[in-house]
Amino acid sequence: MKLLLDQGLPRSSVIHLFNAGIESAHVAELGYATASDARILDLADQNGSIVVTLDADFHTLLAISGATGPSVIRVRIEGLRGQELANLLVTVLKVCKDDLNNGAMVSVTETGFRIRQLPLLR
Repeated sequence: MKLLLDQGLPRSSVIHLFNAGIESAHVAELGYATASDARILDLADQNGSIVVTLDADFHTLLAISGATGPSVIRVRIEGLRGQELANLLVTVLKVCKDDLNNGAMVSVTETGFRIRQLPLLR
């Protein structure tokens, strides 16, 4: 699994994820720091990546479009440092691996995960 980290998330997480054996990139490293959410979703879809974000708009875009991917992990915990975010994502990937591989929106809070399969049915 490959991760694409959105703006607002620590860039240092990429190094910690690499050390955990997870391929990842930060949008700023790829020249997408000011890209629209739709453009970031397109990039993730083209590269087979899962978007990781603090932003609810990604889930909204997927819901409205009826898309089957890419998967998106929305972290609803602010202020995580690079290592903390990486540790959290390692856990999310272990618990939600099958769902994320099949297209899902995952919301992560301090108390757990909420998983919704894509596409969302209206």
